[in-house]
Amino acid sequence: MSPIADVRFPSIDGLRAFEAAARLGSFERAADELNVTASAVSKRVSTVEELLGANLLVRGGKALGLSVLGKEYLEQVRVALGLLAAVPLHRRASQRIERLRVCAPPTFARQILVPALESFTRAQPQVELEIVLSVPYLDQGAEDAQIEVRHGDFAAHGGDVLMQDRVVPMASPGLLGSIGTLRSATDLGRMPLLRSPLEPWAPLFEAAGLGCREEPASGPRLIDLGLLLEAAASGQGVVPGRPSLARQWLRAGALVPLFGIAVEARSQYYIATASPQGPAAVFADWLRGVCAAAADEGAELISRRS
Repeated sequence: MSPIADVRFPSIDGLRAFEAAARLGSFERAADELNVTASAVSKRVSTVEELLGANLLVRGGKALGLSVLGKEYLEQVRVALGLLAAVPLHRRASQRIERLRVCAPPTFARQILVPALESFTRAQPQVELEIVLSVPYLDQGAEDAQIEVRHGDFAAHGGDVLMQDRVVPMASPGLLGSIGTLRSATDLGRMPLLRSPLEPWAPLFEAAGLGCREEPASGPRLIDLGLLLEAAASGQGVVPGRPSLARQWLRAGALVPLFGIAVEARSQYYIATASPQGPAAVFADWLRGVCAAAADEGAELISRRS
């Protein structure tokens, strides 16, 4: 009789679920990696534990822990899975996929990141991207993101600045036609101004020669830079806009720069967290190039229309 004839083996799925949960510290993270639900991971691990008649994971608290037996078993499981993974016939393209979760502010994602994604996926077909949106005004990111783009004061938090944005007053041709002749930058003071806590007017007021004029006190407060640009393009007022974000409207002539003035933005887009190697590092390098191209195109559009 074969020496393994009476051995009850746990399922491969159960062993993979246990190894992933132990390594990543949660059923949720293991589920993302294995492309199943957290409940499925938990059930698979429980099936292995029932077969062995022992607890492998210590549940409770924010992260999973390993029991004494679990630590010993994990090493044995890793060796076994490693041997199986080394079999050429077991290697499939789907098993070589590297998943990368990227978190970015909404307007940055829509205007800069997503339009350029095809070039990344074409160059890195083995990386499966998941793009999630943050809430910059509330400083809310996404858990478990391997790379996170933020908008704010990078000097206070540390990070890798993606581009040195500038802010330019912009308005729709329709709005300008209703206002009449504009003689100088100080005319900005008599124009309807859109407002957002993310993009103060003060630097542009100073550049326009309006001194310490107060921020606009009326009109809706738009807590999103993309909404700010949309409102301006629909003729609702003048916007303190970033050319890198406003490229689609500048190209189409839906927004035009005013008075030939521009100031450095008080907040910048920057990479707050990124793994120093692997897909995250490759993506970060690619994103720097995308942002440089966006900044250059925005500057060229402004100079062409000024």
